Amino acid sequence: MKVCGGFTRREFVRLAGGAAAFAAMGSPVLGESGDKPNILWITSEDNGPHLGCYGDAFADTPNIDSIAARGMIYERAWSTAPVCAPARTTIISGVYPPSTGSQHMRSMIAMPSFMKMYPYYLRQAGYYCTNNSKEDYNVAKSGEVWHESSRKAHWRNRKAGEPFFAIFNFTTSHESQIRKRPHKTVHDPAKVYVPAYHPDTPEVRRDWAQYYDQITVMDQQVGGVLRQLKADGLEKDTIIFYYGDHGSGMPRSKRWPYNSGLQVPMVLYIPDKYRHLAPPEYKSSSASKRLVGFIDLAPTLLSLVGIAPPKWMQGHAFAGRYTTKMPEFMFGFRGRMDERYDMVRSVTDGRYIYIRNYMPHKIYGQYIQYMFQTPTTRKWKELYDAGKLNAAQRRFWETKPPEELYDLRTDPDEVNNLAESNEHKAILAKLAKAQQQLALKIRDLGFLPEDEIHERAKGSTAYEMGHDRKKYPLTKIMTMADLASSLKPDVSGKLAEGFADADSAVRYWAAMGILMREKEAVARTRKELLEALSDDSPSVRVIAAQALGQYGSDADAAKALEVLLELADIEKNSAFVAMLAMNAVDAMDERAAPAKDRIAALPSKAKRSIPRAGNYVSSLLKKTLADLK
Repeated sequence: MKVCGGFTRREFVRLAGGAAAFAAMGSPVLGESGDKPNILWITSEDNGPHLGCYGDAFADTPNIDSIAARGMIYERAWSTAPVCAPARTTIISGVYPPSTGSQHMRSMIAMPSFMKMYPYYLRQAGYYCTNNSKEDYNVAKSGEVWHESSRKAHWRNRKAGEPFFAIFNFTTSHESQIRKRPHKTVHDPAKVYVPAYHPDTPEVRRDWAQYYDQITVMDQQVGGVLRQLKADGLEKDTIIFYYGDHGSGMPRSKRWPYNSGLQVPMVLYIPDKYRHLAPPEYKSSSASKRLVGFIDLAPTLLSLVGIAPPKWMQGHAFAGRYTTKMPEFMFGFRGRMDERYDMVRSVTDGRYIYIRNYMPHKIYGQYIQYMFQTPTTRKWKELYDAGKLNAAQRRFWETKPPEELYDLRTDPDEVNNLAESNEHKAILAKLAKAQQQLALKIRDLGFLPEDEIHERAKGSTAYEMGHDRKKYPLTKIMTMADLASSLKPDVSGKLAEGFADADSAVRYWAAMGILMREKEAVARTRKELLEALSDDSPSVRVIAAQALGQYGSDADAAKALEVLLELADIEKNSAFVAMLAMNAVDAMDERAAPAKDRIAALPSKAKRSIPRAGNYVSSLLKKTLADLK
């Protein structure tokens, strides 16, 4: 009989060297936690479902496989965000980050007073809650969240008889570790699978092999926690989750809301004693096809301990007393990644994935200082510049189409875009509609420039501002954003009309639409763009200046550059405005060269910078100056 990942039961036992941690499991007995289950979360960073229990024969993961052999894997689990901080923000809040304005990497947003991070509810129910040890949230904590959050946090520190909720997070498989040298590979680089979008080079194979090496080390750490649980006699009383925080740390997985960046391993074990809390489809050594995402974890936790998830949570409980029916779709998003702005939304029904690129004029592989430390990234870009890549490999370094559609069944590497396929029009329309409906339902704040999220939320919170239709007229803003990013020709007139709108976000997207259509559109709307250089909104000024700076006359480009240099000063403007402005200066390429000395004199840090985004302006300045001859 085949079980999880296509292995036989005998193969699973052989693979699961870590199954010794479960060896003592037998008939249920009453444990010290009484009727309340202990809950253990074991999490790892930057790894997709490259595990033995998911059918990956190249992986060496006996301990995680042992959990799956006793429990169940989710074949279609999504992290919601393809990068750590927004993904963790989704989990801790139970709300989509674009709904709270916390979608941008290493931002910081206040939650409304009526919202609580999920440990609050667990603590109210008598749970001892620990986090070992990473937090990395884009939303500010209010009040007590964890009993302990540190490298010493452990269920062993609780009072006798207290039920516990404990997280152990391992960074061993993180992006930074797959490029760490020196390293002697254990997995054979010649045997790795190279995705169709990556060039097949020694550098790429080595990075993939080291990634698998690190997953093995991470799995050993998982085994250590399982042995501690067994030593304490708690395995019969503890529900165990294992999951990765997003796709692999390799480029075009991490940071990208493709399935390659969003699909995560998620394994659930529920001991016999608590089988009444298990999902309806739960069976040992099985696989669930239910769509689950990080948005569902907070409500699921509350459901497992008998608490009705509050209505403001946006996910669906998939276990426990308040289990819901499976949702029809899962959703993903991309906002600012470190120092580079972008806006992408994605939807899947489990087979197809739809990508909506709201900034298609930006290339996929924007230069991100941290990402370019990986040898694969550098070699990939080098080969692109040399013209040595095929079509699937080139795409990462080129601008994006407004829409993408992939069939994960026939095209798991997501390289064959079906958005223009007549045969797939119906599924494209269905998923596109789902994306728009969710944006309206959660009041997606990604349609605002980052600076305006904070400005409009003054005196309140971004979430509350977003749900105020007077402060945030989302429907008309989305209408302009859809028009701007559609790349449809002959709409310059409608975009020009947007410059006269009372709402600055409409004007922002009008300018963005002109920028996307380049030289001819800029010439047609020169008057509106020049006037927009004095707009009340700094973000509108930036995008209008970028359009003129890249595609206007030399005289207009000079005017635009003056505006951008003023806004790039982080001592006079917010970090968000300065980042947006420096991105625009960088996009001007050699047209910014006359101001090289003035760019070098710009401050890279200021007291007004938000701590979590403090180094991004500095990274932009260094890259811009390095590129100017």
